[in-house]
Amino acid sequence: MSYSVGQVSAFAGVTVRTLHHYDKAGLLSPSDRSPAGYRLYSEADLVRLQQILFYRELGFPLDEITAIFKDPQVNPLERLRARQRQLHEEIARLRRLAEVAERAIEVQMTGVTLTPQERFEVFGEVTFDLSYATEAEMKWARSEGQRAAMARADAHTKEDWRRLMSEATAWRAELLAVYDEGEPSDGERAMDLAEEHRLHIARWFTSCPPDMHRRIADDFVTDPRAFALVVPPSQQRPGLAAYACRAVHANAARHADGGTDFEEDRCGS
Repeated sequence: MSYSVGQVSAFAGVTVRTLHHYDKAGLLSPSDRSPAGYRLYSEADLVRLQQILFYRELGFPLDEITAIFKDPQVNPLERLRARQRQLHEEIARLRRLAEVAERAIEVQMTGVTLTPQERFEVFGEVTFDLSYATEAEMKWARSEGQRAAMARADAHTKEDWRRLMSEATAWRAELLAVYDEGEPSDGERAMDLAEEHRLHIARWFTSCPPDMHRRIADDFVTDPRAFALVVPPSQQRPGLAAYACRAVHANAARHADGGTDFEEDRCGS
């Protein structure tokens, strides 16, 4: 039996254009021609098309499918196992993202509603980047502290946010003053400010032991969106994020053993 392009397109559920593309790519060429010169697909061609569609459904790119068919050294089973691992990872990622979306919906339904004017009055220049918040939620999804922080944040009233941000504004002014005056990041004033920041997190969100505080501060130098939650870009100075990070590390070391040794390289220069 031989089948025309139109017939194959109809019962295989692919477009004629797709079949022509497979032909040009050398992935699937009709084995025969009609007396009038029309391309005809054999039973073997249909088996190959079924295999191509199977790989496509699994997300394999065309060049990799071509390599599987053309290169005898390629092990299809190994490729399938690798793809299976990727799919499991993607499923896990999508599940985590779905959980984030569910919590975001809950926040929108039960959280504090602010008008644009009220939001500016409460938060000022500090902006909450949704992409960063989503990544952070996924990064710490299994953390009890993250879950507690989200629950506490959801429960804050507008007045709570006003008080929280007022504290943060006063703290930020002190940080900028200490930095501008050239105080060392492992000096008493800088470390005391780092401790105030740690206690601020514990007071308003979740318990923040020194080791957790170090991990939070590490994000200051690796992700500008994280430091923008602490100091708006308009108020930042070159090197300020690294300075704050080093102060947090020094304070954590002070709490750990009474000294001020810390991993300065983690915070950059």
